[in-house]
Amino acid sequence: MKHGLGLVIGKFYPPHRGHKLLIDTATQQSERAVVIVCAKPADTIPGELRGQWLREIHPAAEVMVIDDRYDENDSRVWAENTVRWLGRAPDAVFTSEDYGDCYSALMGSKHILVDRQRQRVTVSGTAVRKDPFANWDYLEPVVRGWFARRVCIVGAESTGTTTLAKALAEQLETVWVEEFGREYFERKLAGKNPTWRSEEFIHIAREQTRLEDKTAREANRILVCDTNAFATVLWHRRYMGTHSAQVEEIARKGRCDLYLLTGDEIPFVQDGLRDGEHIRHEMHRWFEEALARQQVPWKTLRGLREERLREAVRSVESLFDDSAWRPKTPN
Repeated sequence: MKHGLGLVIGKFYPPHRGHKLLIDTATQQSERAVVIVCAKPADTIPGELRGQWLREIHPAAEVMVIDDRYDENDSRVWAENTVRWLGRAPDAVFTSEDYGDCYSALMGSKHILVDRQRQRVTVSGTAVRKDPFANWDYLEPVVRGWFARRVCIVGAESTGTTTLAKALAEQLETVWVEEFGREYFERKLAGKNPTWRSEEFIHIAREQTRLEDKTAREANRILVCDTNAFATVLWHRRYMGTHSAQVEEIARKGRCDLYLLTGDEIPFVQDGLRDGEHIRHEMHRWFEEALARQQVPWKTLRGLREERLREAVRSVESLFDDSAWRPKTPN
């Protein structure tokens, strides 16, 4: 027999597989399951975002986010507020903590203790916050997308950005995001419309960002990007002769933890689409200047493919200095 109203309450900071077990148990054993997310203004992961994640992970549950201003040890205050938030006392409270006995009793609810000893899922929110990469297997894809480090390969035409992005992702056993602008340009040429418009770059920047966010959920701790909206700013300058405030705004909102700039010392290779050999070295300088003005760490990679790859992995390793997990080093 199922309980009428089942409740799960916590910080879910961030949600992990232990929380999933708890909420899955509540939804399976309740006619109606409600999850209350307790959020403080100082939380580094906003409460509303955690609520969004839980709604996606647990579509059968109702999720509400409350402003946590209360003494965490005052069970009576929490019980009174819970009844007020729900409009009634829950029939059952599902927790993995000892406080659940007193808290539930104050509401006249049944307390159902789930995996108190953490034997089924050996993880905690504190452990995940301390080292999400070492606890990667306990995170759902939507949460992994938040924590995944983003490494972006940028550079002028025919400097090996795609070659390096693909090789780096393979070396790190992760996924990579291809350059949407190239796909767009191929379709544009097929339609015999070589003239560029500013709104096309806005579309490219937005779509590139959307693809990054989508693919980040599949990443093995690191997402490798073959360009991003930051580079689209320079390509707008290249083809339109001006800057675009809208593209720059998209770039400012983007996420990146490390930029790798491919050197322009290698020979130019014509692949049938490239038209920038005459401006390649100048564009490389544009990238250097733009990277020097922003705050994300960056490094220029030169040399043969193998040399670039080794140096890229060494640079990526620096993003995990505080983690027990380390990227796979090339042979």
